[in-house]
Parts: sequence; C-alpha cells; structure tokens
Amino acid sequence: GLDGADDASMRVIADHARASAFLIADGVQPSNEGRGYVLRRIMRRAIRHGAKLGLTEPFLDQAVADVIKQMSPAFPELNDGRAFILKVVTFEEESFRRTLDRGLKMIDEEIDRLRTSGSQILSGDVLFFLHDTHGFPWDLTQVIAKERGFNIDQAGYEIRMKKQRERGEFAGSGEKSVGDVYHRLLAALGETQFLGYQGEGREGEGTLKAIVSQAGDERVSASAGDTVDLVFDQSPFYGESGGQLGDTGEIRSGAGKIKAEVLDTQKPVAGLLVHRVRIDEGTLKVGDLFQLSVDSARRRSIRSNHSATHLLHRALKLVLGEHVKQAGSVVSPDHLRFDFSHFEPLTEGQKDQVEDLVNGWIQDNAEAQTRVMSLSEARQSGAVALFGEKYGESVRVVTVHPESVELCGGTHVHRSGDIGLFKILSDSSIASGVRRIIGLSGIGALRYVRGLEKDVHHATLMLKSSPKEWVKRVELTLKKVKELERKLDQAGALATAPAADALSQTRDIAGIKVLATRIDPADAKVFRNLADQWRDKLRSGVVAIGGKGEDGKALILVAATKDLVARGVNASNLVRELAKDIGGSGGGKTDLAQAGGTHPEGIDRALERLYGLIKVV
Repeated sequence: GLDGADDASMRVIADHARASAFLIADGVQPSNEGRGYVLRRIMRRAIRHGAKLGLTEPFLDQAVADVIKQMSPAFPELNDGRAFILKVVTFEEESFRRTLDRGLKMIDEEIDRLRTSGSQILSGDVLFFLHDTHGFPWDLTQVIAKERGFNIDQAGYEIRMKKQRERGEFAGSGEKSVGDVYHRLLAALGETQFLGYQGEGREGEGTLKAIVSQAGDERVSASAGDTVDLVFDQSPFYGESGGQLGDTGEIRSGAGKIKAEVLDTQKPVAGLLVHRVRIDEGTLKVGDLFQLSVDSARRRSIRSNHSATHLLHRALKLVLGEHVKQAGSVVSPDHLRFDFSHFEPLTEGQKDQVEDLVNGWIQDNAEAQTRVMSLSEARQSGAVALFGEKYGESVRVVTVHPESVELCGGTHVHRSGDIGLFKILSDSSIASGVRRIIGLSGIGALRYVRGLEKDVHHATLMLKSSPKEWVKRVELTLKKVKELERKLDQAGALATAPAADALSQTRDIAGIKVLATRIDPADAKVFRNLADQWRDKLRSGVVAIGGKGEDGKALILVAATKDLVARGVNASNLVRELAKDIGGSGGGKTDLAQAGGTHPEGIDRALERLYGLIKVV
C-alpha cells in the first residue's frame, strides 16, 4: 500500500510464482519453444519485477516455496516434486540474472541513442537480438522500454522471428493439426472400438465405415494401387498415442479376394482410429466386413518396450529421486525413448542401478494387471499420471509390476518376464533440466548384446588375445601407440628443426666442416635422419650426434660426406674412438657409423674430442 508500482510488482511475482510451481509440477521445463517458452517468459518477468523491487539476490525459489506450502494440501503433487521444482526455479533465475544486467545495459544504450536521433521506437532488430542472444522476451523489453517512455517495433520483431522459425522448422508445441473430415467422421460414426485389449488383441473383424483419400476427400470405394485412410467400427490396430507408435499389419476380405497392407495407424482425434493402407488387390467398399490382422512380431516388440518404459520410469525415481517426471516418450518396435526431468548425467553406477532394478522386476515375472476406474480413484491408488496425456473420467491403470502403477492406454506384456531383458544404450541432455534415455528390451536387447559379443570376438582375433584378456591387451596397445606417437612428434620436431640452428654450431677444423651436437632423448632413427639432412646442408663435412636414450644408455652417431671419405675420413674409426668415452663400442660404414655405451656422462666429452680427432685426420 505504500507504492502502487511496488504493489504491482509484488502481485506479478506472486501470480508468476504460482504458475511456475504448477507448470513445473506438471512436467514443463523452461525452454525456448512451446509450453516451456511460456514458463520461461513468466519466470523471467517475475525475476525482472524482483529486480525493480531492489532484490539483488535470487528470491523466486522462496516465493515458489511459499506457494507449495500453502497449496500442497489441495495439490499434493506440489509437495511431491518440491525439491525438483525449487531446483528448476533456482537454476533458471541464476541463469537469467547473469544476462539481465547486460540486457538492461544494452536497452539503456539503445534508448540513449534513440533520444539523440529523436526516435521513440526500439527496432525489431534490437528486440530480436535481445531475445535471441540474451533471452529477453519481447513483452519484457516492451515493459522496460515503456517505463522509459519508448515503444517497440513488434511487427519488425515478428518478421525476424518468422524467418528464424522457417529456418529451424519450428513446430510450436508439436501438436498436429487435424482436418475437419475426421471431426465430422467422429461425430457421424462415433468412436472406434479398440479390440487390442482382448486376449492377444492382434486379430479381429471390422466393418468399413469410411474411406478418406490423401487429399482429404471421403470416398465410397478404393481399388488396387490406391493409398487411403480407412475407418472401421472396431479394430485391433492401436492408433499412435501416448508415445506408442501405431500398428501395422494386413486387411483381407472374407473371401480372400481383397488385400491391403496397413502402413500406419493414427488417432487424429480422440476415439477415432484411422488406418493408412496401400491396397494390393481388389476393391474396398464402405459397408463391407474385413479381417484385420496386426503384425504380431512388431506388436510384441512394441509391447515389450512400452512395459519396459514403465519400469524404467519407476527405477529412475528410486535411483535419482521422486523429482523425476516423464517429459515425453517414444515406444517403437526397435527401441524406447524416455525423456525425463533431471539436471545432470547419470553416473555409470546409477545406470547400473537402474538396469539392475528393471531387470530384477523382469525376472520376478509378475503378472501384469489392468484396471479401469475413475480418474479420482486412480490418483488415490497412487497411479502415476504421465505428462502430455489427456485423461477422461474413466482411465486404465496398468500395473506391469507391483513397483510400477501408471495411467496408460497403450498395449503391454501379460507378465513382466515377457520383456526378457532391458538395456540402456545412451543418456543425453536435450534441454535445460531434461534428459533422454534410449533403451532396448526383449529381442532388440538380445540382438544388441549379441552384436557386442561379435565385436568382442572380432577384437580378440585382431589382438590375438582371449575374451577375458582383450581389454588389457587394448590398454597395452594404446599405451604403445601413445608412446610411438610421442616419439613421432618428437622426431617430427627434431626433423623439422631449422637447419640454420644446427649449422651455427659448425666449426672449421683444418679446412673440414665439423658439426658435433647433443640431442636428448637419443633415438637412432631420428639421429640418422638428421645426419642425412645436415650432411646435405654442409655438402662437405663431418656430423656427430650424441645423446642419452630413454633406457639410460648413451648413443653416438658419426656421418661423413663422400668426398671426405675419399680423402681418408672414416666414420667407423671415429665412432670407435668416441665409444671409449661412453664405455661402449661401435662401428659401421666409412660414411655412417654409430656406437652405444653404458656411461652417458661421457657423451659431451666424446663429442668435444671429435674436433681433435679430425685434426689428426
């Protein structure tokens, strides 16, 4: 009551704290698209009003904590997800505060520039830059500009945003648009009865009620070669929903004269199953009765992956915490994909824990149960409602194992043991606070493990090792490769050393150019390469290179050009003499020889003595 502007800011914070708490509890995460973008906008607007009130430290989590305290008696899911909700809010506020000051400074600089030019409008380019680079929603920039007496070019901003969406193929919230034809069909025909819950649920009869062309036109018949959408009064085919992909299979007439392949099954509007088919033989007519057969192997794999997804969800909650909530999923015959709320990667230990829990429940071979009850009864029973699903008054509660009870309309195994095996393939981040697990179950997991076995067998053959020893052999091989790479780098560095640096050490002894130098660590191959290079540079002369090897022994190499060899210079005799200083022996050709010894402390003395030996020659 002391200041109207402050009162407004307080009300904004209270309202936005409440919205943030409920959205995060429902599985929404701050992001740059869809519902996540709405959440991010209201959170950042609340943070901005906190800054106006003089709150320089993070505060929104405290406001959200009060929301949870006051409203959790009526909405217990708030208290269940309290730790995660507060973590999301704190993370988002800390992230935004790092950019808030920079953004405000940029706005003020732009406004100062506009005052000088006499303009009263922040351009769409500036709005877009603030949004795209600093995360400032346009309406927040508008509020800040208005406080300073300026307007914004919203139309220009929208043009820039539209171009960005087109480049990124922005899909909004991801919801599919549905043609009016399916709404009309639902109103005229009623819901399709799904037969997939009965027995094995893979076979059934259905009367064809509607045919829709690819252009969206209703037809009374379709013939071989056509690809059309079909609606039956009842069907065992599952329409894609809840993350589970639609079924494929076959449609035949009673007499076997008509055959069509079901390419996909969708649920464009709730309650209506639409079969996308390619007609291979005969003509389909509205009103005829058909035999409908789901691809059994594909359905079996989908059921396995779907049930494994439920068990995975529960295992993640037990290992990581109750803050884990589903943020999306895909259940296909090839794999399962599960998105969930969590801020950091799973450790190897946590992955093992999750896999052990899921596979333990699978081994229990518990009987899967399905109950139909009211939504309120389901919630009271503790069933988990999944993010993104829309539930009616009557819901299916699926218990794959006593540990996992969820609301779900999909198809599942009859016993947890039917899943067979579960394996995590990957864990990755897809957004701030949202991770994605890709996994396999059943025959897919078995094939994956079998593929790994084949890879291991191939590796052991290449390494000439046993399956138990191949990892150790790989480690030794990598260690050797690393050492060889180090030597190669060293050799390369030495080999490319400027010739002038070495030649600067050359002395003229009795008219003969002599270069004697030390290089550590010693390597015979490197020494020979360098000797060849430096002999070529000298054209006429003697080169001696000495050094201490990694084994602690001394190495000396002597090389002479052919013209000097013709005059009596003998590299082999020279290196034998130098070998006395390093406690060893040596020999070789008249133009190239080397010696090794056990006294590396004599290397420098030997190289210096070379000059005196050349005088004698």
